[in-house]
Amino acid sequence: MSYFSDLGLAEPLLRALETKGYAEPTPIQRQAIPALMAGRDILGIAQTGTGKTAAFSLPSLHRLAANPKARQPASCRMLVLSPTRELAAQIAENMQGYAKYLNISVQCVFGGIPYGKQARALVPGVDVLVATPGRLLDLIDQRALTLRNVEIFVLDEADQMMDLGFIVPLKRVANMLPKDRQSLFFSATMPKAIADLGKQFIQDPVRVEVAPQASTAERVEQYVTQINQAEKQALLSISLKNGLADGKVERALVFTRTKHGADRVVRHLNTAGVNAAAIHGNKSQAQRTAALGAFRRGTTPVLVATDIAARGIDVTGVSHVFNFEMPNVPEQYVHRIGRTARAGADGISISFVAPDEKPYLRDIERLTGVKLMPQPLPEDFAKEAARLPAPSRKPEELAQDARRDERDRKGRFGGRDGGRGENRGGPRGNSNRSNGGQGRDGMSRDAHARTPQGRAEQQGATRGPVFNPLGDSHTRAAEGERRPVRHDADRRPARPEGARPEGDRRPARPAGNDGQRRSFGGGAGRDGGREGGNRGGGGNRSGGGYRG
Repeated sequence: MSYFSDLGLAEPLLRALETKGYAEPTPIQRQAIPALMAGRDILGIAQTGTGKTAAFSLPSLHRLAANPKARQPASCRMLVLSPTRELAAQIAENMQGYAKYLNISVQCVFGGIPYGKQARALVPGVDVLVATPGRLLDLIDQRALTLRNVEIFVLDEADQMMDLGFIVPLKRVANMLPKDRQSLFFSATMPKAIADLGKQFIQDPVRVEVAPQASTAERVEQYVTQINQAEKQALLSISLKNGLADGKVERALVFTRTKHGADRVVRHLNTAGVNAAAIHGNKSQAQRTAALGAFRRGTTPVLVATDIAARGIDVTGVSHVFNFEMPNVPEQYVHRIGRTARAGADGISISFVAPDEKPYLRDIERLTGVKLMPQPLPEDFAKEAARLPAPSRKPEELAQDARRDERDRKGRFGGRDGGRGENRGGPRGNSNRSNGGQGRDGMSRDAHARTPQGRAEQQGATRGPVFNPLGDSHTRAAEGERRPVRHDADRRPARPEGARPEGDRRPARPAGNDGQRRSFGGGAGRDGGREGGNRGGGGNRSGGGYRG
């Protein structure tokens, strides 16, 4: 504890560090804490799991404790922004531990749980608020929170914020913060876009870089297995089942690119006898918390996650990371394998690479400067794969999985690179459907696609007869004429010339017009009166009547 005490940290903080067993600072803590104690802004580049939370929490809590102030309603003195719920909860839990012996309140707000409970907790004001951008702006828009009293602002995992599309919310937050504040900006990578974003938050910062940009953890052994996409699930099931049985795998994280892909992997693993759970954005907050808690306790040794949840997983004892699908953003690989080899431990990363994922592998190796070691398939892989049981699925569920796989293969807009894929510049498939909206029957077009008729249309089946309200007997009058020609039998009888028959209220056609229709444009009548239009005003008589 000599280093932390030499920094001049408050005694309650030193007591909390002793309780947690902190003895020596990490490199990021050694470089960042003195500058923060001096009141400087920080631009930090560090991998996940390097002790960033303690690096910004300890000096910030020391500053708040040294300058106590009464809490202001619906406001906070320190704001920490995090990209994911799990990471926000983790930061808040750590800061509560550091502030255990201080009179400093720490609150955490994020989506997925009732809004009203969080708003009520902010009514008396808090000292430290940890939040995700979406829920923070919700609270501000509902006037449940103001940022005018923020003294310290921390933006953690800035590159992940950019990946998740939080650039506009972050700019809104930047405009609400007081100009006189201390700002801390942390990111695992620092491309130009992230550096430009940082300029909006920090002024004359101290740059702290404890590892080369986008470098992977030194204690992680990185392997790659070249395999077809269809065989990945069997290889994963065999590897985890054998590894857990002989003790080589203690806890394993499996990463997929899609949410339903994570659920499918869990189904196969559970059927093969491997206890696994999934965590992704479609899960409720209670489900995500329960899955992560079981993984931390060790009752569920395998956790399948998407990249959006990767940053919030800080679990000691993760021995293996499996990249079931390679990330199309190479920086995500750094964050994925950073979940293992934490706190000085060793770790193993194994990536399954399909033929169409080789460009992703090249991008990762170019970014990290590390050549992944090839790992062959296990002996008798084909025989073991054939013995694996398949999860029971209903036909409609299998069809749904097939459609999702096809959609994932093409990408959201037609290609895995985010472009239009093979149809780029050409006609779009299924142009009669659009995302959202309603058809003439009042059913949404997306819902129509899930009906038997919609599925038949997608598979190229012939459609039934289409009702033509005009009938087949009607023809077009001429090329380009869209109105149907009216048959003579459909016309009303012509008005007789001379006297009107009994019961006919139409005016008699004057003699001598040769059957031509008279113009009733509202001109002067024979008696000098005003003639109204017989067909004006949408078919109703208007003006002064037929004869003045």
